[in-house]
Amino acid sequence: MRLILATHNEGKLREYRALLAGLPLELFSLADCASAAMPAEDGTSFAENALLKARHAHRLCPDDWAMADDSGLVVDALDGRPGIHSSRYAGELSSYEVKIGQLQAELAAASSPSRAARFVCVIALIAPDGREWTVEGRLVGEIGHSPRGSEGFGYDPIFWLPRIGMTAAELDPVYKNRISHRAKANRKIRQLLNQMLDENGLPQSPDSVL
Repeated sequence: MRLILATHNEGKLREYRALLAGLPLELFSLADCASAAMPAEDGTSFAENALLKARHAHRLCPDDWAMADDSGLVVDALDGRPGIHSSRYAGELSSYEVKIGQLQAELAAASSPSRAARFVCVIALIAPDGREWTVEGRLVGEIGHSPRGSEGFGYDPIFWLPRIGMTAAELDPVYKNRISHRAKANRKIRQLLNQMLDENGLPQSPDSVL
């Protein structure tokens, strides 16, 4: 079964090949389709943006399965910002040091003292017959007062996990990849893919729980 991942990022393609290892899938990126263009991410939610990208891949390769994801950081006291604009917060070309600085400044000026936050990842899957699914994974925590750790990337150094007593950037990468929002969404998409494979008479991965 061929699956097209709506990305041009070879690193993300490698990551998903590892995450979906064991499933009888041939995983390709949009670079293997008829066009290298990506659609504008103008949805109003993670699910809408993930579906926009997956539908784009489905139009280009209608005989294959299509998949895409969208993720970001949601901060309650900032009315959900940066949210779907996480990678473009404080300017698309700004560094994450600048993005984190702006986020901390906005939090300091917010009317609410809450620092509650969550990482969200939504994965969209589209079958060749046009059926669509979305799954979501979340990692709940708080915004720390100062960056800590060097293992993560993006907003990880200020994402504090109270029950663990560390930021996401201080976690062992293997452990982080078990509890992260992406890991949780991926477990759900593996279950869904296993179900689809079973319906099509293809062998399931040993980790199927459906």
